[in-house]
Amino acid sequence: MPAQPTTAVRGAIAASIPSMVNLRIGTADGADAHLIAERFNRHTFWCGQSGSGKTYALGVVLEQLLIHTRLPILVMDPNADFVGIGQTVEGADEAEVALLRGQQTRVLHSSGDDGQQLRVRYVDLDLPTKAAVLRLDPVADPGEYNVLLQFEREVGAVQDEHLLATLRSSPDPARQLLALRIENLGVLEWDLWANGAETAEDVYATRPRALVMDLGGFDHPDEPLAAALSMLDHLWAHRYERRPVLIVIDEAHNLCPPDPSSPLERALTARIVQIAAEGRKYGLWLLLSTQRPSKVHPNALSQCDNLALLRMSSPHDLAELGSLFGYAPSDLVERSPLYGKGQGLFAGGFVDRPSLVQMGRRLTREGGRDVPVPMP
Repeated sequence: MPAQPTTAVRGAIAASIPSMVNLRIGTADGADAHLIAERFNRHTFWCGQSGSGKTYALGVVLEQLLIHTRLPILVMDPNADFVGIGQTVEGADEAEVALLRGQQTRVLHSSGDDGQQLRVRYVDLDLPTKAAVLRLDPVADPGEYNVLLQFEREVGAVQDEHLLATLRSSPDPARQLLALRIENLGVLEWDLWANGAETAEDVYATRPRALVMDLGGFDHPDEPLAAALSMLDHLWAHRYERRPVLIVIDEAHNLCPPDPSSPLERALTARIVQIAAEGRKYGLWLLLSTQRPSKVHPNALSQCDNLALLRMSSPHDLAELGSLFGYAPSDLVERSPLYGKGQGLFAGGFVDRPSLVQMGRRLTREGGRDVPVPMP
């Protein structure tokens, strides 16, 4: 039987989101519009087509959660939209800015000289994740997979940068084949590997209020998938600690597609679906943000009890939303193509009643803004 939370742990989870705290996010019908903070202990789906103000609106809500709760936030950010979450803007409400500046936020960058780099250790990955990185299948590639399995016993004494040499020096032909695979794939050349530096999991262990993983600057398309999967594996491995966290996956179609094709895509999608199905009771709460519901795995969407819908024009997508989220009024869903920028429907557990909201102003700098048209 899974371990049951102690009274102290249950109290810690409850204290992370104070009961019935209202987060002011904008206006509705001329009055302040609020979300119920304690109801973020359910999974949330956040959607809107490009140009709808989806990402800006999400930033408004994350800022309010930082100010008015103690809920830690982990953001998987493929477009560097949230890397400025700790940088306040001029003209923002001074009282809220003061509260926000008191929160510890960390940003891990995928490339460049902007600050601390996003890194993980290959040798610390779960065995299935290691295999997915190397595109190994236990049935199709039994010899090399078995080497990886046996190598787990030695891995504690081997650093990432010595892994290839250790395999090559072995007289075992299967180990040499695995070394050849690693070299051919160029996996150990990825910028993702820590090679003795602090990892994303190390930073997360310090429990910052917000940790942003900038996934967008890696050279190899598998690197952001491996980074995200490494962190989610870590959270899942420690789930019985029941330490709550809001896991925000922006552009979720990149990490949880309906038809994953590569081994890493399949492993990452399976982990997200598992957290969607079973993570809530452990305090692992998802917020999946994307442009279209059809681009995200249905088994993840079906677990969402909160909905934020900004402008969306596709009749097919609106019909799918209506079928998935029956608690959203059909007339308001159907009006979505007419929503203005930054206007959205909020429905589900985190509102007293479904409401059409005009979002308020951001307190922090928004990344990933649109490129303007050059003018004479």
